[in-house]
Amino acid sequence: MSGPLEGLKVLDIATIVAAPFTATLLADYGADVVKVEMPGPGDGLRSFPPFKDGKGLWWKVANRGKRFVTLDLRKPEGRDMMISMLPEFDVLIENFRPGTLDRWGLDRDTLWGANKSLVILRATAFGQTGPYSHKPGFARIFEAMSGLAYMSGDEDRSPMHNGYPIGDAIGGLFGAVSVLTALLSRARSGATDGEEIDLSLTEATYRLLDNQIIQYDQTGIAPERTGNRSQYSAPANVYATSDGQYVTLSGSTQATFKANARAIDRPELLEDERFTTNPERFKHQALLDQIFGDWFASHTQEEALAAFERETGTLAPIYSAEQIVNDPQFQSREAVISVPDADYGEVRMQGIVPKFRNNPGAVRHPGKDIGADNADVYGKLLGLDADALAELKDKGVI
Repeated sequence: MSGPLEGLKVLDIATIVAAPFTATLLADYGADVVKVEMPGPGDGLRSFPPFKDGKGLWWKVANRGKRFVTLDLRKPEGRDMMISMLPEFDVLIENFRPGTLDRWGLDRDTLWGANKSLVILRATAFGQTGPYSHKPGFARIFEAMSGLAYMSGDEDRSPMHNGYPIGDAIGGLFGAVSVLTALLSRARSGATDGEEIDLSLTEATYRLLDNQIIQYDQTGIAPERTGNRSQYSAPANVYATSDGQYVTLSGSTQATFKANARAIDRPELLEDERFTTNPERFKHQALLDQIFGDWFASHTQEEALAAFERETGTLAPIYSAEQIVNDPQFQSREAVISVPDADYGEVRMQGIVPKFRNNPGAVRHPGKDIGADNADVYGKLLGLDADALAELKDKGVI
């Protein structure tokens, strides 16, 4: 085990993507994470595609680096086992609806009674308070009610969700930041009291959309859908090349516009008053889209990239997963790594982000089968032998 968080112990009793992603990030950085699942089907993410040989591939990445136990927290014996383990952990991560753990006898006072220094992350759709606090939530809910979906898509069509539940990933990132912030505050102050973190995943999503609230507040205008056009600079769009590929163009400064204009061999654009500043270019973005779009349509992706590379323009190819894993930049930085796997021998997945020079983390293993570490975890933490575990399994506790 290595990484800057080596020695940190995390109990992950959350499900699906957002809150477990917080725990996975902490595991990437070296924390010892024990993931608790309900006996039987386990975490619902196990049933999410894509599949190979009947097993979910997403699971292997989303819960990599953790140890896996089963425990029914609704049963008194399961509750007592968790309370007995809590002194061994620094952080508890959960995403049940508010009041759920209380009904199971695992309210805040009970948790802190077992471990007064425990940092508790509670991740829910709308937070622990307010009229919506009881409502369930998934990434599409966060994206819809945060304004993200409203801003995404073509202006003459319906709002659009991303092809990946990005709201979950955003929430997971905020979860990791908040846990580490709480731990740092405690370490600096020398306090021994724990912390309770109320993370609304919807609020986390709209927090990233910096300009939408202040724009509405000060102008009365909500940001609208603009397709692939940028909402703050021009030209900036997705363009098709002559070989059926796609590129995306960016650049809000005058220096980048000059480079981009040189790349398409249109230096006269630099003298046109309509294009001398970003605000002016933004007013004439339709004309610039036509000019740049026509040029891209008459060049292959490779030709376009070469021209912009030569002039230090701001152009990128739009990659599929196939292009990502074969790109020399990602290969050189080990941004895609191979990890030994019990089912498939070896699987490739994203590396750890960011990279730490002195004490890097490591992906110890992909997500394992349900209850894979029951014997190890319960043996070490609770002193349970094989007979005791077998009895608990027969009762449906583990």
